[in-house]
Amino acid sequence: MAAPSGDRTAQFPLIERRYEQPVSFWLEQLRELADPRYAAQMAYLQEEHGFTRAHANTVVMYARGSASTRRVADPDAYFASLTPAQAKTARAIFTAVLHQFPTLELVIAWNKPMLRRGTDYVFGIAAASDHLLLAPWGEGILEYVAPRLGHLRVNKKTIAVPSDWPVDAELLTDMVAERLRQLDAAR
Repeated sequence: MAAPSGDRTAQFPLIERRYEQPVSFWLEQLRELADPRYAAQMAYLQEEHGFTRAHANTVVMYARGSASTRRVADPDAYFASLTPAQAKTARAIFTAVLHQFPTLELVIAWNKPMLRRGTDYVFGIAAASDHLLLAPWGEGILEYVAPRLGHLRVNKKTIAVPSDWPVDAELLTDMVAERLRQLDAAR
């Protein structure tokens, strides 16, 4: 899956082909909708017109004046937006992984720092108000490391760690190594 380009209008040709109307038509429909709330506009496009969530979000957010999906330009800008404890932990997480896998590239995708190899995403993080979310990519990776997670909260696709988590470099590199094995096996 490719990362978003950042420019919402880059999706317009695809939206116009798929939903057989110019984006200006959908923008007018949203203006005429009696309920100006985000959720109502999303539901209208998704439920009434079969939009995917991503396409509906593109049109709704553009109608609301957001022409770009990018909120941060690079990983350093992302880290600067965090609390000091989160920034320190996030940097330590990526340092630990990149120490073992120096050919991975640290990029911003979906407004979050991610590691990728070529066009394949391997690992990322996201910050919440009082914790960080580790986001390993790949099937079964959370199950693969589950016995080692102890008291950490495991969500559907992420692991919540405290903002000042003592980085477990071995755990991180094992998750990334498993994802790389999956990618290699798929080739």
